[in-house]
Amino acid sequence: MRHPDTALLDEISGCTICAPYLPLGPRPVLQFSSTSRILIIGQAPGTKVHNSGIPWQDDSGDRLREWTGLDLDEFYDPAKVALVPMGFCYPGKAAGGDAPPRPECAPQWHARILEHLPADRLTLLVGSYAQQYYLPKDAGKTLVERVRSFDRFAPAIFPTPHPSWRSVAWRKRNPWFDAELLPVLRAAIRNQLDPT
Repeated sequence: MRHPDTALLDEISGCTICAPYLPLGPRPVLQFSSTSRILIIGQAPGTKVHNSGIPWQDDSGDRLREWTGLDLDEFYDPAKVALVPMGFCYPGKAAGGDAPPRPECAPQWHARILEHLPADRLTLLVGSYAQQYYLPKDAGKTLVERVRSFDRFAPAIFPTPHPSWRSVAWRKRNPWFDAELLPVLRAAIRNQLDPT
């Protein structure tokens, strides 16, 4: 009998729900296991990640790992970290960058994945799409408002901006992110990985 994690991953790997809308075709990119105590919900793979099949293997991933304090081995260990974007496949281009994650993906798969994960996990909601889907409606209308109110949701949930190249200027405009949020986030992640 196949492990439940493997069975669900195999099912997701064969998903073609959005195939007509995907310019490079379906290639779901994610990782998780029933022991992942950290869940990172991002947007959707870019072309580099689509081509490699490895989540967050790009400059944004480098920034995200710096923010979290996770090293490569920890980050890519599904026994520790689940990487579950809002859309599992590259959605194509739109004005100003990549298109939004396909709207079919999260309703189709997220609840089933979350059932596999530990109930006391730590969740990062990376970017507006994940925050608008998972945070309560009164969490803030703008990304700055949602991220600024992180202490309302910590240590279980941390909203962050997306770590694209645009976040470099965003961090300069919002120095509290480095001074206040990141130390709390890194400590919470360490506590999840080493709860001694």
